[in-house]
Amino acid sequence: MAEKTRYSEDELKEFEELINQKLDKAREELNILKGSLTRNTDEGTDSNYSSVKTLEDGADTAEKEQLSTLAGRQQKFINNLEKALIRIKNGTYGICVDTGKLISKERLRAVPHTMHSIEAKLNANK
Repeated sequence: MAEKTRYSEDELKEFEELINQKLDKAREELNILKGSLTRNTDEGTDSNYSSVKTLEDGADTAEKEQLSTLAGRQQKFINNLEKALIRIKNGTYGICVDTGKLISKERLRAVPHTMHSIEAKLNANK
């Protein structure tokens, strides 16, 4: 039997549903992060108690930077999931860009936006 070179319509549908679920959750989390960033910016406009406030400002700045970094990562994750949906539509989803072979279903379920098989990942790290 010849080696399978692409996933069936039903299999792609399953991956599309999984990606859409992850996208919904990721967008929700991004909105929460953005909301936290906005709230932190709105607070603390009264600067009457300066010495204590300076310490708090440092902590606020660190927290804002952390939230901003998390929001950036979340946005990148969303972009990668959206690109995976495009690959489903154009028929290239689940095919390793390095080896041209199918990426295992287990790997795609764990990392649905991946474009690399475990084999390719291992070879890249050598």
